[in-house]
Amino acid sequence: MQEAKVKEVIFLVEETDEGFTARALDYSIYTEADTLDELKEMIKDAVKCHFDEEERPRIIRLHIVKQEVLTL
Repeated sequence: MQEAKVKEVIFLVEETDEGFTARALDYSIYTEADTLDELKEMIKDAVKCHFDEEERPRIIRLHIVKQEVLTL
């Protein structure tokens, strides 16, 4: 029986003091970069390395977490 092809991978993206990190939900994929644009390229490279070409998802979804502090 053939395995179902992954349609998309979701990454949780967080800003840190040093730049940005991205962690895939449901997969062991993690990467980091100094800027968000660099991170997007690193994510694409990481997904290409993690999946065989025929199983590679066509969509990468980013959930970008932004923390804000409010004072009263």
